[in-house]
Amino acid sequence: MSPTLFHLTFPITDIAQTKEFYVNGLGCQLGRENSQAVILDLYGHQLVAHMTDEPLTPQKGIYPRHFGLVFTDETDWKALLERVQSKQLALYQQPKQRFVGTPLEHRTFFLSDPFDNLMEFKFYAHQSAIFGDRDYAQIGDRV
Repeated sequence: MSPTLFHLTFPITDIAQTKEFYVNGLGCQLGRENSQAVILDLYGHQLVAHMTDEPLTPQKGIYPRHFGLVFTDETDWKALLERVQSKQLALYQQPKQRFVGTPLEHRTFFLSDPFDNLMEFKFYAHQSAIFGDRDYAQIGDRV
């Protein structure tokens, strides 16, 4: 099977702010753009930011909606975290470890873009936890 890419669209209210955060901040490659949308390459996945006139209301916490990446190499996760910190992007939640000492152990941090879209970036100590380890029920921090 040939590689399959992930595609996600999300709302924004300003193209210039979007490019500043995603291109200059996160390091996305810039694709096509017009006055209503911009295409971004986030580690080989297609993000499309679409302008909206509707009010963008911040969520109260990371659930039920956020998006992001699961890194399969901890070095890559650390490199993105260092970039985020050097570019002084707004961390929504500080880096932390979840489920320490279990097969589900992973490192994670959350960002909030200028339009209150939340993103999570994580690295699992055991890749089997990405889709497997069904004997465990923990999913996120929700109580």
